[in-house]
Amino acid sequence: MSLVTPAVLPSSRQDLEEKLVLFETFPGIARVQIDVVDGLFVSPGSWPYTNDVDAKDPQLAGLLEPHRIAYEVDLMCFNPVRAAEPWISAGATRLTFHEGSATDLHTLIEEAQDHYGHIVSIGLAIHVDTDLERISESIEHLDYIQCMGIARIGRQGEPLDPAVIPKIRMCKLRYPALPVQVDGGVTFENAKELLRAGASSLIAGSALLKAADPRAAFESFETLRSPYGV
Repeated sequence: MSLVTPAVLPSSRQDLEEKLVLFETFPGIARVQIDVVDGLFVSPGSWPYTNDVDAKDPQLAGLLEPHRIAYEVDLMCFNPVRAAEPWISAGATRLTFHEGSATDLHTLIEEAQDHYGHIVSIGLAIHVDTDLERISESIEHLDYIQCMGIARIGRQGEPLDPAVIPKIRMCKLRYPALPVQVDGGVTFENAKELLRAGASSLIAGSALLKAADPRAAFESFETLRSPYGV
């Protein structure tokens, strides 16, 4: 399993296709994260929410290749269970929900587990200001936690918020058996600190896509190791 998962915030279907083709050439890659942003919960929206027609009926046939690689969908949107449906049909095997996307978080996670828990892994993204008491009731229904490393989510290239470090430590202290992945602001320079804090894996977007050689950047990340496994 790769330590780092490449992330793509697609502006169009073509953009997503091109990024997936690039990522799938990385040696040893296990998974790609696709950011789905509805423009309401977080703005600006990503594809398919950049086009009203695509948002209502995203054409995902032939887009994913689940027999070759795993896909995780990060659902930064309201009504995320419904938004997940076409991605599940296309072959996604991991769904990340955001704690701020529902008033009743426990009901959201239960609904997600009822609909998809038998075929996908369910994770919850929390922010640096998230009170862990808010998620305590849902922990038993989660397969992993995603700590957001940036204040303004849904954007790539944002700097790491240092407040995520104690948040990671707190998650590992309270829920030692639950894997913690970090998304947002991840760079090769801060990766070791994130791993020491308790991260078992990292999500990287701009650190790979804006590198002079994305493949080489991915390989550099893969030289690192987490004491908490992947």
